Amino acid sequence: MEALLLGIYSFFVWLFFIKLKWLPWNTATQVTVVIIPIVALTAMVLTLNVVAPSSADVRVIKYVVQVVPQVRGRVLEVPVEPNRLVKKGELLFRIDPTQYQNELAAAKGKLAADEAKFAQAAAVLVDASAGARQLQEQLKGATGQVRSLQPKLELARMRVRQNRELVATGAGDRFALEQAESNLADLQGQVVTAAANEAQVTQKLSGQVNGEQASVASARAQLATAKAQVDISRADLGNAQWNLDQTAVFAPADGYAINVQLRPGSFVVAVPLAPAMTFVEETYQVVALYAQNELRLVEPGNLAEFTLSTHPGRIIAAKVDSIVWAQGQGQVAQSGNLPQTGAFPQVPGRFPVKLIVDEKDAGLFLAAGADGQGAIYTEHGAAIHIVRMVMLRVGAIANYLVLKLH
Repeated sequence: MEALLLGIYSFFVWLFFIKLKWLPWNTATQVTVVIIPIVALTAMVLTLNVVAPSSADVRVIKYVVQVVPQVRGRVLEVPVEPNRLVKKGELLFRIDPTQYQNELAAAKGKLAADEAKFAQAAAVLVDASAGARQLQEQLKGATGQVRSLQPKLELARMRVRQNRELVATGAGDRFALEQAESNLADLQGQVVTAAANEAQVTQKLSGQVNGEQASVASARAQLATAKAQVDISRADLGNAQWNLDQTAVFAPADGYAINVQLRPGSFVVAVPLAPAMTFVEETYQVVALYAQNELRLVEPGNLAEFTLSTHPGRIIAAKVDSIVWAQGQGQVAQSGNLPQTGAFPQVPGRFPVKLIVDEKDAGLFLAAGADGQGAIYTEHGAAIHIVRMVMLRVGAIANYLVLKLH
């Protein structure tokens, strides 16, 4: 762009000074003609660096997932092809499931046995509760029998006294007295028996735990233990099923399995330091690195453009998402030593600006690690943004050139 502007300027200098001779061509005008473009171009470039800052370091970054299996075992199948697009949920590789199928079957059997014990404990609790209710009814019956016999006993005693008085005066029947005494003795025996029954039932009901009969409390404790064991067995079954499910490893997102060296027969382990393969997601981020004093006027939402060497001549439209106001030199590692600055001051780091590609270019394939140039157009100096746009497009066209001699 600068060369084009210099060419236009040179044309008008030739036209005014040489061709039409409207102005004299002497030492003063010659010096002026040379100084004007130098000052003008310098001022324009310095202004552009603020109102439309450019970056020669635009990078495409993609998330890289280290695929580590959750279970260990021998690999049976690796259907994924390296460097081919894989959709989310497609199978990457499968581990021999025999061990985990056996563990699942054992867990199912143990759960069935524990559930049977739980049902048995529940039946015991029901029986114990029914027995406790039966004892309560027996206690009520025994108590009621004792109470019902008391009036009869008092009546029998009164008749014995009356018959004795009659016999003593000679007006009573000796046989009637003996019959009354016999009835009294029989009722006294019934009262003693009923009281003994009441005492026996009371004794059985006297043993309680936390306000509950001992037999019922014991049955309830056995039921709680059985239920806890069922819960443990269900958790073990869930873990066994989860382990079995993990023998099939699927793609975490749309992307590419890079440099697949995993083959059937290989043995994989659930260790983060030993990933089975590397998976590069198709989703990308674009960042442009800028010097710290270039971002004074840049704000989220500003229009931006960038080019990549992988797409010669292509201008990719974007917007500023955010400025990452942090970089490595802003952090000091935890240590007992003083920070090391070296023999000379460290070079100030750059700040990355995250760009969002416009919808019209969203479908364009951007390779991880692709680099290029870019520019951000702020809300200031819009009249000279065209200069930056032309410069960026000239650079995009220059990407067609492969400058090597072999």
